[in-house]
Amino acid sequence: MGKINIKPLADRVLIEPSSAEEKTAGGLIIPDTAKEKPQRGTVVAVGPGKKDEPMTVKEGDVVLYGKYAGTEITINNTNYLIMRESDVVAVV
Repeated sequence: MGKINIKPLADRVLIEPSSAEEKTAGGLIIPDTAKEKPQRGTVVAVGPGKKDEPMTVKEGDVVLYGKYAGTEITINNTNYLIMRESDVVAVV
C-alpha cells in the first residue's frame, strides 16, 4: 500500500478491502466464483467531515462495513472502496 493521491471529500472514506477468504475453517479451498465479498478493510484516506460532524475514523483503522456499501474504484491496479463514514459499521 503506497501513498494515494486521493483526498475524499466531506464525510467520505477510502478503504482498501481485505482479501476474500481462500479456505474454509475445515481447509477446503473456496473457488473465485463462491468467494464472498469482504466486509472488512483498512482506511487509506479520510475526508475532512461535515461542518457539524467531525470524522470518527482515521487512516490506518481496520473497519467493518455493509456488504454492498461504497463504490469500487481501481488505482494503480489496486481495488479500493469509497463510501460515506455512515456506511462504516464498526472499527475493529
